[in-house]
Amino acid sequence: MTRRTVRIAMNGVTGRMGYRQHLVRSILALREQGGLDLGNGETLWPEPVLVGRREHALRTLAERHGLTEWSTDLDAVLADDSIDIYFDAQVTSARVDALTKAIDAGKHIYTEKPTAADLAGALDLARLASEKGIKHGVVQDKLFLPGLLKLKRLVDGGFFGEILSVRGEFGYWVFEGDWQDAQRPSWNYRSEDGGGIVVDMFPHWEYVLHELFGRVTSVTAHVSTHVPQRWDEQGKPYAATADDAAYGIFQLEGGAIAQINSSWAVRVHRDELVEFQVDGTHGSAVAGLRNCRVQHRSATPKPVWNPDIPATESFREQWQEVPDNAEFDNGFKAQWELFLRHVALDEPYHWDLLAGARGVQLAELGLKSAAEGRRFDVPEVSL
Repeated sequence: MTRRTVRIAMNGVTGRMGYRQHLVRSILALREQGGLDLGNGETLWPEPVLVGRREHALRTLAERHGLTEWSTDLDAVLADDSIDIYFDAQVTSARVDALTKAIDAGKHIYTEKPTAADLAGALDLARLASEKGIKHGVVQDKLFLPGLLKLKRLVDGGFFGEILSVRGEFGYWVFEGDWQDAQRPSWNYRSEDGGGIVVDMFPHWEYVLHELFGRVTSVTAHVSTHVPQRWDEQGKPYAATADDAAYGIFQLEGGAIAQINSSWAVRVHRDELVEFQVDGTHGSAVAGLRNCRVQHRSATPKPVWNPDIPATESFREQWQEVPDNAEFDNGFKAQWELFLRHVALDEPYHWDLLAGARGVQLAELGLKSAAEGRRFDVPEVSL
């Protein structure tokens, strides 16, 4: 077996998502399994180089996982010709500058979303990467969740007939930080630092809707800052200037309507932190992170509205669980594997910076809709 090394500069791995999902559960998991099997007797071995601003945090991570390379000097890392890929999981406000430097240095790009603070910036990155001839990808992890993979199987198999509507519920209560520590970083709640649930979640909803049901053609949104004061990592109070809840209506190509509520100020009364209900002429489904349940029209009960008597049936029990029928790996790792194969073997890959720009566009138009109180068309983006 021939081993081929790919060196990856990983910026932002001291943060929760960059560390847990991208470093530990993706790149280090690939190393634990012996590398990525490319076929024909060749294995791709990922070699991470940790990058960040906090020297102590980087050193601690490296020692914890037996890694030897880390740096607080991004420019020096990007000047290293042995670095093949630059990965970015920093705060959004720092992303464009770092990605631009990496593209100029000729590195392949893999990045968290949103790729930029606005559509113009996102398209500039896509154009620059295209002109440079590098390979580029944007994390779109929810497409690889077991629940949504099962949902896609249903769509592809024609289970729904004509799809009429999609209803999504996402969110949980994020503690304010005064009497219990917040489980999200404080910058998420400051618009001046790139925070806000629209900027964070609308890019996710764009690719989920686009890939499963059709392109978003218009958006109507209402946003709110339900919790106006929070406490930061040092226990100091600060004004929450970013939206912590968003209520969106999306018209889809083909005529279906999607309604998705996103909130960090909601207590969970559902089976999973995100759930999508899809209703069609032939059947319906409810999919979450891992599970998916269906009800075909041939097995649909006939409820009758009568508020004068208690419900006589358990509606949840009338749904059927969709079987796994496959082994599902961690979604972040699965997409990393596809991107690495794209870099190593030039295999097809379409979750690129232009796809990332569509998510930025939807967030931008969602905020504009909320500010002006009207619906906006979502034109197709192109370079």
